[in-house]
Order: sequence, then structure tokens, then C-alpha cells
Amino acid sequence: MKLLIILTTFQACVAFNIIPSTRIVGGGKLYSTSNDDVFARKPRPPYIPNKIPDPDYVRIFDTTLRDGEQSPGATLTSDEKLLIAKQLSKLGVDVIEAGFPIASPDDFEAVKQIAEVVGNDVWEDGYVPVICGLSRASKKDIKTAWDAVSPAKLPRIHTFIATSKIHMESKLKMTEDEVVERAVEAVRYARGLGCEDVEFSPEDAGRSEPEFLYRVLGEVIKAGATTLNIPDTTGWNMPWEFGGLIGMLRENVEGADNVIFSTHCQNDLGLSTANSLAGAMNGARQLECTINGIGERAGNAALEEIVMGIALKGSTHFDQSPNKLGSGKIYTAINPVHISPTSKMVSEFTGMICQPHKAIVGNNAFKHESGIHQDGMIKSKNTYEIMTPESIGLMRGDSESGAGIVLGKHSGRNAVSTRLAEMGYDLDSEKLNAVFKRFKIVAEKKKGGLEDEDLEALVYDSAGTSDGESSWALDDLQVTTGMSGIPTATVTMHGPDGIKRFVAATGTGPVDAVYKAIDKLIGISVELETYGMQAVNEGIDAVATTRVSISAKPDSSVTATSLHSQSGTEKVRQFSGAGSDGDVVVSSARAYVSALNKMIAWTKRRSEKEGAAKGEGEGSVDSVPLGDGASSVQVK
Repeated sequence: MKLLIILTTFQACVAFNIIPSTRIVGGGKLYSTSNDDVFARKPRPPYIPNKIPDPDYVRIFDTTLRDGEQSPGATLTSDEKLLIAKQLSKLGVDVIEAGFPIASPDDFEAVKQIAEVVGNDVWEDGYVPVICGLSRASKKDIKTAWDAVSPAKLPRIHTFIATSKIHMESKLKMTEDEVVERAVEAVRYARGLGCEDVEFSPEDAGRSEPEFLYRVLGEVIKAGATTLNIPDTTGWNMPWEFGGLIGMLRENVEGADNVIFSTHCQNDLGLSTANSLAGAMNGARQLECTINGIGERAGNAALEEIVMGIALKGSTHFDQSPNKLGSGKIYTAINPVHISPTSKMVSEFTGMICQPHKAIVGNNAFKHESGIHQDGMIKSKNTYEIMTPESIGLMRGDSESGAGIVLGKHSGRNAVSTRLAEMGYDLDSEKLNAVFKRFKIVAEKKKGGLEDEDLEALVYDSAGTSDGESSWALDDLQVTTGMSGIPTATVTMHGPDGIKRFVAATGTGPVDAVYKAIDKLIGISVELETYGMQAVNEGIDAVATTRVSISAKPDSSVTATSLHSQSGTEKVRQFSGAGSDGDVVVSSARAYVSALNKMIAWTKRRSEKEGAAKGEGEGSVDSVPLGDGASSVQVK
């Protein structure tokens, strides 16, 4: 594939994001100065579970919604998962691992919804992503995963069991023979359910004995596995070790020619992307990764790093291994123009912000402050940029976007809607109304108008939008604070019944007072796990975005736990929320309410599912009780 440098004079709709309804068949060039070519779906071979007709093609397996969500505080709602899955489909990933269905009824429903919606949304070029569900090597897990993913046109079950000595002896308490037997039974049972696409992972393969891997992988191939995923679960391997392991497995596993080898590399030593690419060099034709590299502990291989590495080097640097497959000139079908919007969506929904120097998608990835660098960029952008920000969907600024719209307090709904569309946001009427309402409030306080970053912050500020019957909304708050007085906050909110309630509380500071007032008003006892704030642009009147994560205390009126996919233990779920405003206290309050709404809604859905499963009809979570001392007035 030839690499053509994209010009920096893109129109706004190209520079930031694709218009969601645009689906163009054809293309084949990675970048081009033509808008149509940039938007075009990249060609890919027909999907066959255990075979890729073009041996140079590399499948991209995204596990943001499964492994990524296991990051502490990264809990996503079902609606957020669906939106991310739709964005991943737009991005062009081959496989979406939508979750761990056995973890909770809510996780099951989220995976099933993705299978039904995204798994049946066939693009004009015939592409539809594979929808995958994770399961341990047990019949209950596998059956639950199959029930969740089976509505998709291309469903897959991904089952796993540990194969390293330390895991078998310390965690599983099983012998090698027992592990092989369990692995074979799991794959055979999955195939028996009617699933023709079964992926098997020997957990902690990076620390497993190669000879035992040869044995267990050979047996699961006979049982019907179509993809063999080789996880470096603890991020232990060096690139040459992991690449060599892939080569050895392809050479020594019986039936290796009849399956796809995959990688799943954790980032504990910062080598996940390098290890994944080393696997590809040695014949792995599926690479598992997440948006922004989120995941357990130090995270996973980052999709954007893998994809752009292959985009820039795939045709020239992957034919140097004796274990190469095909010509060694590898490629993917990812549309890189959607990388930046997808990164922003995942970051905002999970509350996990990329560090500024993060490769490809960090805020500083395309910024140049050094005088030497600036001089080089002025003379030729190729001096310090090996790719353009526009090529990943990131606009360089208003001068390049060509928007020509200044948004301020006098701007109307159409102007805001137009700018959002130019930025790639296709909002429904309800969401647009919510954003515009918040826009007018913020614009009244902010001189000089709102910049794109401000507008983006309002798009992802979900505290003021409805979240079904469980939603609480912040109506007003007043705070008194200072060096000599006790910080006091009076908060007014309305809940699911539409009645306004207000309560006052004191705290160690204004934000603490507001949070205690909200707790008292809603009646839920939670632990504030993380709190962070940043200005989305410069200046004294900058809009602040606050992100928090919370978890229910043991004595809380709600409980929120789910099953961990690897340890099998119940874990306390954390819920994140984001809020934006020119006032940092208001921003903090909105973020807190957003997180509480997610917790309440998640608990309500889980109660309903568990009640239905017990034959008690629809379960329910009653309106959260008012705390002592709260007063109420009817909303007019």
C-alpha cells in the first residue's frame, strides 16, 4: 500500500471526524488529498473464522469494552458501550469483544444489545464486525456468552484457562492433564452450541512452558478452535521473546495451519505494542488491543499505536523474520481518520484521560514548542511529523478547519448544531437540546465565545441529561466559604418524581460541602475514589471539566458488584462521571451527580434482571430515600 501524505488544508468535516451517515465503498489508499478516499472503507478479505484468504492481512481485535472496562473506575453504561461499539464499527475493527456476559445481568444485556444492533449493521462494502463474548472454561459461562452474542451475524465465543505453572498450581489447583481436559471440553461445548467461531486463550502463555502449550493448543484445535490467542498476561516478555514464541507455536503445534494465531499483550513493562508487532512479524494475524491502551493494571497494547505502526511500516519492515507469513507486507482495514474521535469518546465515557505525551492521541502528540522544531515545521511539516494530525481525525486548529464560526451568548441553536456537525458529532434532538441549554448558560459567563474544546466538554457532560427513571438533576447550588467561616453548601435537585428538594451541609471545603449535601439529599452513601479537574483551554474564564469516580460504601442503600473475568471474585464496581462549567464548584457537582445517576441506574437494572430470574416479576429499586433534613417543593 502506498503512503500518500495528507494535506493540512482539510475542510472541517474531514479534519475532525467523518459524518456518521457517510458510507463510501472503495478506496484502498491509506491517506489521500481526496475527501472521498479518506472516508472510504478500506478493503479487507472475506471473513472466514479460521482462515484469512490474504496471508498479509492482520485482523484488529478490540477489547476496549471488556478488558478496557476492567480498569478501575472505567465502568460504562449500556448506552455508552453501544455508542463505543458503533464507533469501533465506523473505525473498521474486525472483532469487537463486547464484554464478559456472565459478570452481571447488565453486562449480559449490554453484550446482547451490541450483538443485535452493531452485529447486524452491515456496511455497503459487506463489512460487519464480529461480536465476541468472553467466558471462562465452564459450561455456564460459555452458554451465557453464546446467548449474548448469538444474535450477531458473526458471533464468536472467546474462552480461556491458565496454562502457566504458577497459575495452575496457585490459582487453579489443577494438573496439566486436568487443564487440557477442561480446555478441550470448553471448546467442544462451544462448538456444540452452534458457534462456528471459537477463540481459545491459554492465560499467561508468556510464562508457560512451550511444550505444554504445544500440547494444549494442538488438542483445542482438534476440538474445533478457530483462533488461538497467545496472551502475555503479565507483560513479562521482551519483543524478541514473544515474537519467537509465536514462531515456535506456528511451527510445533499440530494443526497450526488451520487456525489464526493472535496476540494479547499487557503493558506492565511498556512493551505491549512492541510485543504485538513482534507477534505480527512472526505470523500472528490477529492483534488484540484497546483504544488508548486502557485495561488491567498498566493497560493493554494501544490500538492507535498498533494500527499506525502497521500503516507506516507494514509494507517495509515486517518481512525480516524467518517465521514470516505471506509476503511480510502486512496491512489492516482500519480507517485511521476515526482514531482521534474514538479516543476522545472512550476517554470521556470512562473518565480515563490520556497523558499529554501519549503516542498518537495525546494532547502533545502534534504540538511543537521548541524553537528548532517550530522553525522546521514552518519550513516543512515533514521535518518533525511522520504523520499528520488530520490523518487520524485531529484538526490542527480553526485556521485549518475553515469553520469561520464564533460561538457566543448570541449564537442560536442552528449555529451550535452546525459547528457540532462539522466537528463530527451527530446528536439526536434530545441530546442537542441538552447541549444547547448548557451552552447558553456557559456562554453567558464566558467572554470571547466558546472554543471547540469548550463545546466538546459540553457534549460529554452527561449530568444534565435524563437517565431513565433513576435520574437526578442538579437545579441550583449556593456556596459560602472563606478563610474564617465554615464552608456551607445549599443544593437543590429534582429526582425521578419531579419534585424539587433542597438541603444544606457543611464540609472541609466548598466541594466537600456540596458532595455531602448531595449525599444527604439523595440518601446514598458512597466513597469518592478519584477526583480530577482540568481547564479545557487557557484563560481566567476557561471552562473546567471535572471527572470523578465513586463506589458504594458497605452500608450504602445500593450495592454494585460484578464478577471479575480473571480472578472469578466479586469486585466492587466504580462509576465515573464528568461535568463541565465555568464555575469549578458547579462542574464538580455535575460530575458527582453524573456518577451517582450511573450507579443508581446500574443497580436498578441489575435488580430488575435478578427479580425476573427468580420469577418475581420485574424487580425494582425504589426511589432513593431522602436524607434527614431535606425539604421539598413541587416543580412548576
